[in-house]
Amino acid sequence: MRALIARFVSDLEPPDSIVLEDARQASTLGQKAVHGSLLERIPALHAVEHSPPANPRPWPGSIRIAAFNAQRLKDRRATRHLMRQAGAQVTLLSEVDLGMARSGNAHTIRDLTAGTGDGYLYGAEFAELDLGSADEVAQCAGQRNASGLHGNAIVTGLALEHPWLIPLEENGLWFPGIDGLQRRVGGRMALAARVAEAPRPLWIVSTHLESKSDPADRLMQIEALLRALDVIAPDEACVIGGDFNTKALPRGEGERPLLLEAPERFEPLFASLRKAGFEWQHANLPLPTQTPGPTNKPAPPFGKLDWFVVRGCEASNPQVISAVDELGRAVSDHEMIAVDLRIA
Repeated sequence: MRALIARFVSDLEPPDSIVLEDARQASTLGQKAVHGSLLERIPALHAVEHSPPANPRPWPGSIRIAAFNAQRLKDRRATRHLMRQAGAQVTLLSEVDLGMARSGNAHTIRDLTAGTGDGYLYGAEFAELDLGSADEVAQCAGQRNASGLHGNAIVTGLALEHPWLIPLEENGLWFPGIDGLQRRVGGRMALAARVAEAPRPLWIVSTHLESKSDPADRLMQIEALLRALDVIAPDEACVIGGDFNTKALPRGEGERPLLLEAPERFEPLFASLRKAGFEWQHANLPLPTQTPGPTNKPAPPFGKLDWFVVRGCEASNPQVISAVDELGRAVSDHEMIAVDLRIA
């Protein structure tokens, strides 16, 4: 697996068309063994795009932080509306497209922050070889991806320093696609940075764990993240947020107290987080965060997939914000979550 990545650039380089065609051919032939060498040939998977705020805001004493699986970030206006509704000074985003036909071949995170005073960090987890899911392939028939990148982001008007991209897995699960769709080169990752003006080190981490595996695999990904934090931020204050894809957690209404009291019984990644000094009881509500999205998927019962876990911080006022625009139309198949944080 790649080492921790500290290289940052103003623009991620689009994958070379020859490399993508080589990847498509190898994927079609089932040559999963070449996935690692193809990953090495895509520079965008080895850098962080950093656009700092033009006039960074001063440290506010405490911060309101939101996390949202933005489902490709197709609807930037509605996402900005949700950020305002949350009162977020920092927003962690997953499923963020860059140059994908399904989201208008836009640089979605740059569009989201344009004219707002916010800066961003963006890291690509995958170079996409196709147009996306079955619905997206049908909607975008005959189109091409301009860059074909998909990943995680941190958006804030605060100054961030020491950005890192942390690879969590590179097993090539998505290389042949799932049922032949969404073929990808890359792997799940986390994006981390330190808040420059905080009175003592405070790290912000945006991540998205694998959706098509199991609790044991998610545990390995969290342990990879914790090993990286031991290197870059040993015992320092930290918040990790995003879509943890904790699909093994109970979904019955009567079982909701277990979501915060004993999630490690179902998802062992929480035991590792607790051992590393993280807590979640004050940073989350015991409520589902899945919701029927624009395509009316998934179906109930809904699970709690989205989380904040904190270390060295006092968390309060957790919230689940319905992911609909001003007209009540669905934006994503995940709700936004938010919480107040003060360095302990």
